Amino acid sequence: MDGTLLAGFAQVLQPGVFLIILGASAYGLLIGSIPGLTATMGTALLVPLTFFLDPIPAIGAIVAATTTAIFAGDIPGALLRIPGTPASAAYTDEAYKMRQNGQVELALGVNLMCSTIGGLVGVAILIIAAPQIARFSLGFSSYEYFFLAILGLSCAILVSNGPRIKGVLSLCAGLMLSTIGIDVVMGIRRFTFGDSELIGGISIIPVLIGMFAITEILRKAAAPSDLPPTPPLRLRAAVSGVMGTLWKYKGGVARSSLMGSAIGALPGAGADIASWVAFALAKKFSREPEKFGTGHPEGIVSASSANNAALSGAYVPSLVFGIPGDTITAILIGVLLMKGITPGPMVFVMDTGLVNAIFAVFILANLLMLPLGLVAITASRHLLSVRQKILFPIILLFCVIGAFAANNTLFDVWVLLVLGLVAFVLEENDFPLAPMILALILGPLIEENFMKSVIKADGNLLEFFSRPIAGTLGFITFAIWGLMLVLSLRRHFMTSRRGNTAT
Repeated sequence: MDGTLLAGFAQVLQPGVFLIILGASAYGLLIGSIPGLTATMGTALLVPLTFFLDPIPAIGAIVAATTTAIFAGDIPGALLRIPGTPASAAYTDEAYKMRQNGQVELALGVNLMCSTIGGLVGVAILIIAAPQIARFSLGFSSYEYFFLAILGLSCAILVSNGPRIKGVLSLCAGLMLSTIGIDVVMGIRRFTFGDSELIGGISIIPVLIGMFAITEILRKAAAPSDLPPTPPLRLRAAVSGVMGTLWKYKGGVARSSLMGSAIGALPGAGADIASWVAFALAKKFSREPEKFGTGHPEGIVSASSANNAALSGAYVPSLVFGIPGDTITAILIGVLLMKGITPGPMVFVMDTGLVNAIFAVFILANLLMLPLGLVAITASRHLLSVRQKILFPIILLFCVIGAFAANNTLFDVWVLLVLGLVAFVLEENDFPLAPMILALILGPLIEENFMKSVIKADGNLLEFFSRPIAGTLGFITFAIWGLMLVLSLRRHFMTSRRGNTAT
């Protein structure tokens, strides 16, 4: 492994590739530190640039940008009480309290160090676990892949925010969109309405850009606001005291980094779920729980370690099975497919150079985050001064260019705008978008493997459980469905009981 990882570094440290990664890291800091520009939106905006890059610099740009963007979301959270990314929301109040206590530099310094440590732990787990899981999965048949994809969608609903029924409806909408085009098994046209543009289905790139970037633009246009000025920050204050704080809460750093990697590997979970869970556990196991909410760094240490570790964890199912761990890796899978690379266990056999380069990029991006993050902390007052009425029209222009460049057709621009508007309406009514995105990507995989399995089993559905691994995955899937049903009934019962008590 050492030799192959060194080979990955040899590819990544080539001048052209390194400059792209360095530029993407700086871009991620800019995107993450401006409220409203999430890491997912920044990744979607990178897609048009990846058309002109080879696979390694294209993937390197996405990995580097998302790694630094997750940390940069902590900056406006601490200074303005406005999280730059959803992953920073869990501990925004705690960081802002530290600012009110005159410890804002310490809060951001701890965020930076814990994000780097959590990211490196996540990379180590990715390097160790992903190849082993890939070797194990080489024996998978269509039965295992069918249940694995179904399990991924089930987890996405289980961990999504909002009512379960809305998550299910969002997932069903994504599955319906995935059926447009040519039947993957029978070769029959479906839902094309005689339009030749729909024969190949709906392109994933304009869908991703529309659902994240256009949605955010519409939301900010509906409630425009300019940010208040922020005070300058001192570099020395952002460094001093950090190591002592980390040593004091070293157990929380280790626990949250490992847990964040595990949560990140769950399809649909992502860094924001990992951050909330880590913050809640830190408070539960703390020796000083009464200090939470008063500007206590313990929760920040745990949550910021978990969210960057989750980024690496999300790449395990994405690389090994082609199942997105979160919305960012969903975009990455779209880029890989655009480059003619199909994620799955064979990638570790046929494209080992690419896999090792991805590992090297993760390590390099987390190391680059330290010096670049310190620069971002000291320059934060300038990063936060960009006016929205200047910023968002430029972003809209990049969205349109990116959608058109996907297939060089104006039809994709209409897909971008229509689905962006639909996604905005869904989010405003508390429908989660993650299940819809994952269903759109996994829909063809589910359908293809289901049809293959039915044909092999000659219509006998019990054959789906005849293999040990397939049977286990099927049992886990049904167990999750049962858990979601019980949770929904329990929530309904509690709501009805409160209503009866009130009357």
